[in-house]
Amino acid sequence: MPENLFSHSLQSRFDEFAPLAARMRPRTLDEFVGQHHIVGPASSLRTLIETDNLTSIILWGPPGTGKTSLANVIAQATKARFVEVSAVNAGVAEVRKIIAEAKDLLATTGGRTTLFIDEIHRFNKGQQDALLPAVENRWVVLVGATTENPFFEVNSPLMSRSHLYRLEALTPEDVRVLVSRALKDDRGLADSKIAVDDDAIQHIIDTSGGDARAALNGLEVAVAAAGASEDGRLTREIAEEALQRRQIRYDKSGDQHYDVVSAFIKSMRGSDPDAALFWLARMLEAGEDARFIVRRMVIFASEDVGNADPIALVIAVAAAQALEHVGLPEAALNLAQAVTYLASAPKSNASTIALGRATKDVARSGSVAVPSHLRDASYAGATKLGHGKGYKYPHEFPGARVDQQYLPDGDWNIPYYEPPADRR
Repeated sequence: MPENLFSHSLQSRFDEFAPLAARMRPRTLDEFVGQHHIVGPASSLRTLIETDNLTSIILWGPPGTGKTSLANVIAQATKARFVEVSAVNAGVAEVRKIIAEAKDLLATTGGRTTLFIDEIHRFNKGQQDALLPAVENRWVVLVGATTENPFFEVNSPLMSRSHLYRLEALTPEDVRVLVSRALKDDRGLADSKIAVDDDAIQHIIDTSGGDARAALNGLEVAVAAAGASEDGRLTREIAEEALQRRQIRYDKSGDQHYDVVSAFIKSMRGSDPDAALFWLARMLEAGEDARFIVRRMVIFASEDVGNADPIALVIAVAAAQALEHVGLPEAALNLAQAVTYLASAPKSNASTIALGRATKDVARSGSVAVPSHLRDASYAGATKLGHGKGYKYPHEFPGARVDQQYLPDGDWNIPYYEPPADRR
């Protein structure tokens, strides 16, 4: 069999057994669903792709938002040689070989090379540095895809030579378009002849979390399950059974970690106990370290509640102790109680602001002398040095309060601590 016929037959077999999400990848920008802010009509990225003038880019977004699909569209649209590697198994030697081939192609024929690196954040610094000359001199056009925040995971020199595009989770409407297309398209499930209930589709959309891959693979499993049922119909019950529990997208060491805990803190600060409980549950269900969560709560009790309700700190510390004594999953109840208290408590950041002001004065003044009347006079010989001389003992005065110099000499930005007027 001629090699091209063999290759075509092999590719057809691969396509036949590929997952639905792979079979339904868009072939053109018109088939691409979602991300209108970067590939919508008249957008800069769309124009660069359609005119084959693409420069190096980084595609950043959660799983299933179209990074690889967009790279495949670029491969179809560009006249350049397209090379795809995964940072999971590619090394510096392979990257340098591709770059050398790209330089030879450019020198001999003027042909360009587009290099797509999936999960580029998995490349270490040395591997990323190997790309710099090629990107800077445009021996290759880099298309890097990452689920991690590239400002943390991609070298700054490489970032500065690439344009960053952020992809967002798909909207429910976008996911509906993809699912409906897959049910009708010959590449998809058009041959299944399965009747599909609307609420089954809605369940798949709801559980996808804006992840196209999760939605299409879930649909494929659900349709297969429906095909084995008595009436050959995809109902919501079958969809629920086939998909089981949805996977919570959460990377404890990545961007999701910081975004979710930020939402958690801001919900408590905004006095919304329902939202705070939602983000608490999200973190616990995703396997976040409960000690990390409760540490943030203890900090919050002083940073954002403060003396508006001093008991908040007691509650937060008690929750931390309960976690150590009880452990999960039962301690989730202790965390929930503390979260609802913290979210519902009156708020004051007066102590936080006061500490910031005092810290600035300390940094500005350097080492300053403690006034002699405030110095330690408890040891033998201290009085000879004048320590404690003139100190007024507050308990000898009405209300145990007495005005005297407590700050060292200097020009200080006081008052530091200014509680809200209704709590003074």
